Amino acid sequence: MILLSHNSHDSLFRAPFGAVPCGTKLTLRLEVTSQNPPEAVSINLWTGCREENVSLVLEEESGNKRLYGAEFSAPKSPGHLWYYFYVRHEGKAFYFGNNRKGTGGQGEMTWDIPSRYQITVYSEKGKTPSWFKETVVYQIFVDRFYCRPDEDKTLSLPPQSLLHASWDNFPFYIRDPQTHKVVSWDFFGGNLAGVIEKLSYLDELGVGCIYFNPIFHSHSNHKYDTGDYKNIDPGFGGNIVFARLCQEAKSRGMNIILDGVFSHTGSDSIYFNKRGNFPGIGAYQSKESPYYPWFRFYEHPEKYESWWDVESLPNVNELEPSYQDYILFDEDSVVKHWMKAGIKGWRLDVADELPDEFIQNLRTVVKAIDPDGVIIGEVWEDASHKISYGVMRRYFAGDELDSVTNYPFRENLIDFFLHKRSTKETYARFMSLYENYPRENFYALLNMAGSHDVPRILTVLGEAPPEESLTNWERANYRLPEENRMLGLKRLKLFSLLQITFPGVPLIYYGDEVGMEGYGDPYNRGTFPWGKEDQALLAWYRKLINLRNQHDSLKTGEWHLIPAGEDVFCYVRRISGGRDIFGAPKQDGFFLIAVNRNENIPQKLEIDLRLWSPLTIVNLLDEDNRRNYQYRDGFLSMDVPPLEGVLFMGKNGGVHE
Repeated sequence: MILLSHNSHDSLFRAPFGAVPCGTKLTLRLEVTSQNPPEAVSINLWTGCREENVSLVLEEESGNKRLYGAEFSAPKSPGHLWYYFYVRHEGKAFYFGNNRKGTGGQGEMTWDIPSRYQITVYSEKGKTPSWFKETVVYQIFVDRFYCRPDEDKTLSLPPQSLLHASWDNFPFYIRDPQTHKVVSWDFFGGNLAGVIEKLSYLDELGVGCIYFNPIFHSHSNHKYDTGDYKNIDPGFGGNIVFARLCQEAKSRGMNIILDGVFSHTGSDSIYFNKRGNFPGIGAYQSKESPYYPWFRFYEHPEKYESWWDVESLPNVNELEPSYQDYILFDEDSVVKHWMKAGIKGWRLDVADELPDEFIQNLRTVVKAIDPDGVIIGEVWEDASHKISYGVMRRYFAGDELDSVTNYPFRENLIDFFLHKRSTKETYARFMSLYENYPRENFYALLNMAGSHDVPRILTVLGEAPPEESLTNWERANYRLPEENRMLGLKRLKLFSLLQITFPGVPLIYYGDEVGMEGYGDPYNRGTFPWGKEDQALLAWYRKLINLRNQHDSLKTGEWHLIPAGEDVFCYVRRISGGRDIFGAPKQDGFFLIAVNRNENIPQKLEIDLRLWSPLTIVNLLDEDNRRNYQYRDGFLSMDVPPLEGVLFMGKNGGVHE
């Protein structure tokens, strides 16, 4: 009988932990338990283009347990290093690799070649902006945020649009009954002047950065069908109002990020001009158009490549030199134009459909103008090993993205609160991201509860019926029954407690902080309920964001998951010695966060804090001292009530060396 063991989270078996810079010295070990020594122990290393088998040497022996290890260097170029172990014992072959869920940590012994462990290898030049790691981002879908008549402009909407008479209406699509194509877009009149008027609201909330869904001129309400990259949509107020917004935001210390939709344009655009609504000659109209090389025609003009076969969204060839000049390299290119106008970065729509070379070039242009400019990619999976169109992407090699939209964060916590996954599995999934991502990127991940592409978080946490079980009319009108809404609100408070104190950048989707509901698109894009906000929930968000803004430990402090029972999610954030995880001078601090997802049963916390040794602790979420807890000799003991959380701050603490 033989037993094999390797845990990639344990420094005995893998050092250093997680992603590593190019050329890092690595140590990998395997423990073999058997009566007789194995004949051979080796490790298979694969970089995607080169495979190597390295023999492991016996380092320790105690009874039937033997520890084998090897030291070697990570590749000198960014990429991935994949590995598994091979053992030959008594003439038989045994393998040991990653577990079946691919989450790293403790692996599994198999009879055949197993799943490989991943080591991300990155360039240390890929530093993410410090300001971004420390901010809170607020996402605004402009048409639905706030409508303010602008003194310089009358409301300008595209032809064949529908303007709602009431701000309280629900959004909907007007489709051709035969083709199901949208034939008329509905608008509510939200504009950038309205955003300017509500900057004080965002300031009070604690927001440091605004991310806008697309705001360039286009004929839809969502603006992902760009009509003119160099002009703000006149319905939103145009370039003059946007310039004023940039100035007002800057005066409040707020940065602005724009949505860059560079994988496709609109068919109704300067560049394609299928409807002839723009001056000049578009690619649809003539092969002599300067924009013709941007697009891929099968048969000009009617048959062309489009995004997911949506004919109103013709794909572009991002590597076409004239397209890159226009978007990136020209003196007044799109990226340069808006960076110089005052924005702080870009969220790249469908980043997995943009070639690596395009993203690399975009980064070079952005960082040349502003080294602190940020580049975020829309990626829905673990971005460290994302495969797109058969290519392993290199987003975090150090020369592409600073951050991605952290949809796994949302998915993991939803599954936790809805009891779809155990706490142990939830921990494993977060540890997988922590292990696979370079620290610079992990602490810059855009941690989201909601977005314009997923149902509202309150609707999900309130256990609304599956949307596929309802008609469109039922989805539009559905609101949680009171009992479900109360359940959803309790869960949302705990979700937001984790979101705002977790490593990474919290993203607040407009209206989530005041209890907005809604199924998927378009019902998740309703209008902000000004005057009808859930004030208790809003006060909760303000309190949490204020605490995060005040304490460095909750932004760039260390992060340690703490096992605390099946229904408790618990971790520590801390800074000691006056330096954060990146070595920057920061204020010392210690925080312990724990939430109880159980709806009916209190959960007992019994946590050993002697490693961090705070002399005293206080629960910042219990101002009236209603919750009894004991903290004695470094041990914390308390009962966490159903669907409640704690945020303990340590005082006068240090670390045992």
